[in-house]
Amino acid sequence: MDNSSQPSYEEAPTRSCLFRAAGLFTGDMHLCKEWVKRQLVVIQLLDWILRGVAQVMFVNNPVSGLLITAGLFLQNPWWALNGLLGTFVSTVSAMLLGLNREAISAGLYGYNGTLVGILMAVFSAKGSWYWWLLMPNIFMSMLCPVVSSALSSVAIKWDLPIFTLPFNILVCLHVAATGANHPYFPEVDIQPNDNLHPTNDSKESLNFSQLFLSVPVGVGQVYGCDSPWTGGLILLALLLSSPTICFHAMWGSAAGMLSGFALAAPHKDIYSGLWGYNSALSCIAIGGVFYVITWQTHLLALICALFSTYMTAAISKLMSVLALPACTWPFCLSTLIFLLISSEIPAICRLPLSVVSYPEENRRYQRQLKASEMVQHSQQRNSQEEATLKENGRPNVQLAVDRGRSEPV
Repeated sequence: MDNSSQPSYEEAPTRSCLFRAAGLFTGDMHLCKEWVKRQLVVIQLLDWILRGVAQVMFVNNPVSGLLITAGLFLQNPWWALNGLLGTFVSTVSAMLLGLNREAISAGLYGYNGTLVGILMAVFSAKGSWYWWLLMPNIFMSMLCPVVSSALSSVAIKWDLPIFTLPFNILVCLHVAATGANHPYFPEVDIQPNDNLHPTNDSKESLNFSQLFLSVPVGVGQVYGCDSPWTGGLILLALLLSSPTICFHAMWGSAAGMLSGFALAAPHKDIYSGLWGYNSALSCIAIGGVFYVITWQTHLLALICALFSTYMTAAISKLMSVLALPACTWPFCLSTLIFLLISSEIPAICRLPLSVVSYPEENRRYQRQLKASEMVQHSQQRNSQEEATLKENGRPNVQLAVDRGRSEPV
């Protein structure tokens, strides 16, 4: 008898060990987080900064943050340096303000500083390695936890996240305060976008290779990067933490790209990913992060991505009149609207902010919650049945006692 065709008993433990090793780097790396708590403050701060970089994409994973940081350096080292500085200053400021330590360790007070640092460098007309730009970068990043805490105290009444609203407010404030003619911190000149449809674009001018690359580029534009390699590293970082987030990032970016064609946007803007990043963020947020992933919420995420693209077209026009960038205003407004939906469909279940995690964990949490509710209902039903049986049995017992007393001795 040939034993070569039979499965080896040693393969199962080996596979189990491989899955366990891979599990250490996926999800939110909970075991790593517990280990970091026992380490020096420097190691803790490094972990918080990397998580903050990744939290821009709703990912709480330091390895994902490291991959995204590598992508940023691949795009532009000066932008990456400003982003890391913004994350560091924002995180330390939150510590000095005595804000929630769990939120700090999850990077929730660092991601707005990441975007503030990067986009201030992107919009600077002085180009790379203009060291004086670090001064307003530090100041604006220092204000990130202040604005975040203030907005959270209002949004908590509706159990809503603040997303990247602090970044939008502070970057627009800086651009409006300086402008294109500032002697020390000049910004790029943003012209009014009066007409989306260019006369020189036609179906024959489509570049299908750039069209394909516009999907990862749209994901990279969340960080202001237009390199497909940077977008590819960001997608790899998302895949490591959560395949669901990675899929919805690509899905949302593709939806934004197609909607850009439907709205007759310039092809160069579509190829550069400017029509994909807001819809990618919206699709991620609705598709499994704040809603439990089902086929209904999956379709809802797609609709939100399309709505975010329309919002991008409108807000870009309005903001360009004021010589301001659209930033991620379309994502914030469209996603907040979809989070305020009051649905009676059980499959469209919005999670409380206190339990929000990555989509796979959210799904696991909902299943455990349903199982515990079923057990609780079963126990209540059993207790009610026992109470009913006791009530029905008392008269018979009492009647037997009375009969025993009435019999002659």
